[in-house]
Amino acid sequence: METVLELAHPWLLLLLPLPVLAWRFLPPYRESRAAIRAPFFREIAESTGRDPERGAVAMRRSRLQMLVASLVWLLFVVALAGPQWVEDPIVETKAARDLLLAVDLSGSMETDDFEDGSGRRISRLDAVKQVLDGFIERREGDRIGLIVFGSAAYLQAPFTDDHDTVRYLLGETRVRMAGPQTMMGDAIGFAIPRFEESSSKNPTLILLTDGNDTGSRMPPDKAADIAAKHGITIHTIAMGDPTTVGESALDLEALETISKKTQGRFFRADDREALEQVYEELDRLDPGQYETLSWRPRKALFPWALGLGLGVLLLFEVGVILRTYATRRRRRAARA
Repeated sequence: METVLELAHPWLLLLLPLPVLAWRFLPPYRESRAAIRAPFFREIAESTGRDPERGAVAMRRSRLQMLVASLVWLLFVVALAGPQWVEDPIVETKAARDLLLAVDLSGSMETDDFEDGSGRRISRLDAVKQVLDGFIERREGDRIGLIVFGSAAYLQAPFTDDHDTVRYLLGETRVRMAGPQTMMGDAIGFAIPRFEESSSKNPTLILLTDGNDTGSRMPPDKAADIAAKHGITIHTIAMGDPTTVGESALDLEALETISKKTQGRFFRADDREALEQVYEELDRLDPGQYETLSWRPRKALFPWALGLGLGVLLLFEVGVILRTYATRRRRRAARA
């Protein structure tokens, strides 16, 4: 597509024949002036350069005057019509979905039962950071937010398409920075209002934990019911040892219930490789969604047409003044 010249208000070109219609149908302008008798009338007439006539006098128009008037009128009407250059379209792709990550930072996340790529034992949280970092980097079509939870839930990063910032803030998280417990239901309840300001048609929450709910004010299954009413899909990820007992026990049944009520998926991740496979599967289940916006920049040209019309009019008037001045000088020289 090429740059083209367009008129913003082409219908204003209908004004072009207006002077011709006015000249054809409107009566000519008349002006009455008082006349006096003077013995030196001939000298007055000669000094003004006019030939005396009887009765009404109609001012004569030169061809140049008519040409200039027509050109100036044309330029003014074109300026009113709004000429503009319409340039090549600019296409912008924006995120069309909001994806919220909820990461458990309870005390059990410091357990060193995962391995990194080199076989070195690392904590569960470090494994989550490594895998989530690549997952966030791949989600080019989403705005991503980050929630961390423990004894309470906190917003670490609001929805943004600046994925580098989300990755940085994820890297700054530490075990127990949100408290030592696992308030999973409160984390879901905290996440729901975050989507109220979102215009996403497919809001998605990915909840990752290695424990069970330890006393949320809102039970996880009730929080899931509310999320489902708001159209929020929750994918749950259970990581760690399922044989753990006590407060750190992994509640697989509760996580399965949450995902089932919200039309999401439940995943198990017993090691780092399984965790990577979970997020790869999420990539396939929920590919990035894009919204394409396109517009064509417009550059207004009416100042050029208006300025050119004023310039032509000014040059004509200057020419008339100079011509009148030169004529008077010649007549004075001839009388002398």
